[in-house]
Amino acid sequence: MRIAMLTDTYKPYISGVTNHVSLNKHTMETDGHEVFVFTFGGQDYLDEEPNIIRSPAVPIADTGYNLSFRYSRHAQQILSTVDVAHVHHPFASGRLALRYCQSHNIPIVFTNHTRYDLYAQAYLPHLPEAIPEAFLQAFLPSFCRQCDLVIAPSPSLKKLLSGFGVDSPIKIVPNGVDLNSFRPLDQGFRREELGINDKDLVLIYVGRLSPEKSLTMLLRAFAGAQAAVENLKLIIVGEGTEYDNLKDWCERVNISHAVRFTGKTAYNAVSGYLNMADAFVTPSVSEVHPLSIIEGMAVGLPAIGIESPGVGDIIQHNVNGILCRNDLADFTARMVRLMLDDTLRIRLASGATQTAKHYDIRRTSSQLHDHYQEIIDSTMQNSITRDKKLSIGKFFR
Repeated sequence: MRIAMLTDTYKPYISGVTNHVSLNKHTMETDGHEVFVFTFGGQDYLDEEPNIIRSPAVPIADTGYNLSFRYSRHAQQILSTVDVAHVHHPFASGRLALRYCQSHNIPIVFTNHTRYDLYAQAYLPHLPEAIPEAFLQAFLPSFCRQCDLVIAPSPSLKKLLSGFGVDSPIKIVPNGVDLNSFRPLDQGFRREELGINDKDLVLIYVGRLSPEKSLTMLLRAFAGAQAAVENLKLIIVGEGTEYDNLKDWCERVNISHAVRFTGKTAYNAVSGYLNMADAFVTPSVSEVHPLSIIEGMAVGLPAIGIESPGVGDIIQHNVNGILCRNDLADFTARMVRLMLDDTLRIRLASGATQTAKHYDIRRTSSQLHDHYQEIIDSTMQNSITRDKKLSIGKFFR
């Protein structure tokens, strides 16, 4: 099978979508399929993977995204030869998929990875909340109707898409994790490398440092929790536009001695940092299907998160982690409780490890492949039926 993955951004930019596309590409290639990634910009970047097809584009500030309204002629030629096109961003890549694939009768799959309503509010705060919501209600249903299959990574996102007026059939396929890369390690990074000792209790956050992640709330909760848990430490793995602001905030409230920022981190190094921690923590309510939580669970970390779509689909309260209200006092109190209760952490860690097994990339990638094959077969059958009708029509003229 020849598969196209269409994404607005790709390596060297690091994100959950980037990692998801790369991991699925590798898994499907291991199974004998040919996978192409179509993206924009980064012509100077030396790709370590085969079949990364880049088209010229204009960078959008330092967001990692690029602006383009067309694929290069070379990209168009390759795209016209695939069996299925899988869109991972609806606006640029999605519109180009409709333009270039429909004319070649290539079926289109769309996975909605992002809470675009919340992202718009984070990056365009001067706009009334109704504007991005109205735009999505106008755009998403129309776009999804033109796709052959719509995928939601979680039940909550399926419900949210329906709320925006999407009336196309939606399948749920979770984003997967390579459990071989994320597992408890006897020899990972040593805590001493970050100035943390074995007696410290360590929380960890992994992800972009950007406005929609609510990381100031995390630091405020941590500052409160540290007053109750003397040996509490926090590792923040990632980079983003909020990096300097967050570090400055730690300086102002005098918690810099307890917070470690790793900065930009290679994906293959994340497991080593996770293995230094005792629990995973995230304050974000903008996630659709946060792989970082699953990766933390895979190494045996219970998770603390805010009850919200996506996060609430993965964290089961008092089974593999703790869910909190979107409230600073509740977030802080539950953080303190988990870090002071060794027995609770051990029980939830066991549940976390069991949960992670459901998200094995080999399992989720196989589900994707089955859906691909189903719509390819359906498209082919519809084409044959249409051709027969045309032939019969010509015969009776």
